[in-house]
Amino acid sequence: MKINIGGETKKDGWKILNAQEKHNPDYIGNVEDLSQFENETIDEIYASHIIEHINQKKMQNTFKGIFRILKKGGRFYVSVPDLEILCHFFVSPLANKKIKFHTMRMIYGGQIDNYDYHYFGWNYEFMNDYLKGAGFSEVKRVDSFGLFDDTSEYKPYGFPISLNVIAIK
Repeated sequence: MKINIGGETKKDGWKILNAQEKHNPDYIGNVEDLSQFENETIDEIYASHIIEHINQKKMQNTFKGIFRILKKGGRFYVSVPDLEILCHFFVSPLANKKIKFHTMRMIYGGQIDNYDYHYFGWNYEFMNDYLKGAGFSEVKRVDSFGLFDDTSEYKPYGFPISLNVIAIK
């Protein structure tokens, strides 16, 4: 089984786990509590712009939960706003106020509902440390997953704003 955590769009071979029912998910739940899934039963997990919504105190346990349900050799595709890219862009004298405001919202979340707040800022170094701390044996940064046309591919100003990482159990 393959799970798209926080997904909204149906895709063959993938089940959707979402905390909000409005997107007609296959499973209702939160990435912080994956107890509805048995150990080592999932082949692949995809989470695009979800992990930054987790409180720092719950981060390591969340990654351990993802690790727990993945089969050996399973892949975790994780995409988050790349804080280093966004910070460079925010302080750029070439960016106008409107672009800086949009960048600030990508850093802190759009805050349009109770789920749309960011609790953590990610760069590759932090992501690698957390994933290795959860037990993942291989962690690599990629430009694109080639799986979904979503925020992981978002290039609002001509360059990607996401940190895309594949972690292997």
